[in-house]
Amino acid sequence: MVRDGIYYALGLSLAAVVLAYFANVWWAIPPLLLACFFLWFFRDPERVIPGDPGLVVSPADGKVTDLSPVQFGGRPRTRISIFLNVFDVHVNRSPVAGTVSNAEYKTGKFLNAMNPACAECNEQNVTTIASGSETVVLKQIAGLLARRIVFSKRIGDRVERGERIGMMKFGSRTDVILSPQARVTVRIGDRVKGGSSVLAHLPEPSLSVAAEQQTELAGMAR
Repeated sequence: MVRDGIYYALGLSLAAVVLAYFANVWWAIPPLLLACFFLWFFRDPERVIPGDPGLVVSPADGKVTDLSPVQFGGRPRTRISIFLNVFDVHVNRSPVAGTVSNAEYKTGKFLNAMNPACAECNEQNVTTIASGSETVVLKQIAGLLARRIVFSKRIGDRVERGERIGMMKFGSRTDVILSPQARVTVRIGDRVKGGSSVLAHLPEPSLSVAAEQQTELAGMAR
């Protein structure tokens, strides 16, 4: 369990005791129910992490809501978006093994996480992970209810595939941005679990390098 859940539950339990003592025992029921909800919401179940090379796992529990080509850093990429509702586990995990090469927190709006505009407009933490010859970007995007994003790693840290790297509180969204040569294995509407569901297979290093060279040559030709 995430430590925050224990703090919330203890505070609400104390409020329930005070209400039962000074008012009426029935007044203690709402805070006790909320305490149970927070203990459940901040759950952190163990997951079996796939060990095959080149896999990209889901960074969060939720529903795949978008698979689309995007431009990131001036280059074509593939984006996989996952929506977390209030009932999903909100602990976030690293989609790949590698080194955190960049982490940038951006302030912004709190649009509904189902709104396509939230990917650019909403408050978010953008993490870049160098994984061999590939670069994978993870966006933790705040939503209408999620007003706090937690990221527990620093630039230069080594992370393992499926390792816990933070969490998002209440409804929110995560985006994984990959090489366009990655082979996506999920579809819109699929339910995924953080750390255990495979989202994609990264391209072989030789294919990735060749694609990078073609992109650079095309840019020079323009």
